[in-house]
Amino acid sequence: MYQLFPERPDDYWEVEALYDLCFAPGRTALSSYRLRDGVPPVMGLSHVARDSDGTLAGAIRYWPVMIDAAPALLLGPVAVHPTRQGEGLGGALIDESLARAEPQGWDRVMLVGDAPYYNRFGFTLLEGVLMPPPTNPERVLGRALIEGAWDGVTGEVLRWPD
Repeated sequence: MYQLFPERPDDYWEVEALYDLCFAPGRTALSSYRLRDGVPPVMGLSHVARDSDGTLAGAIRYWPVMIDAAPALLLGPVAVHPTRQGEGLGGALIDESLARAEPQGWDRVMLVGDAPYYNRFGFTLLEGVLMPPPTNPERVLGRALIEGAWDGVTGEVLRWPD
């Protein structure tokens, strides 16, 4: 049994270690990390999952980004400890955190990932939304949190302004 909690500042290094385990330390060389540099994750949406002993089993983070003049959430990374994969924990983290995004005033969410996995959470290919290279455009996916939130939103994904 797991409990999901909003990530706290005290969770930071433990979550970073989980991401290194799941994605390797070289993950920070990915172009999506240039959008995250110096920008704090969105608290209240970024979550951790802990087992009954308090051991970290999974985590998800969200980052604010801009697409032209339109604000959006960048989902990721989401990770589940290798010994806990296949238990539906990644889906629980995605569902719980997305349920909190629209009430916090967010209209749209995007990510870079595998469409077959993320389609079940309502994510579809974003046409005309350009992540920094060398991102494969077939992996740029989005979900509207309110009807029509992606209508007319195109352009480069940019770092959140300071």
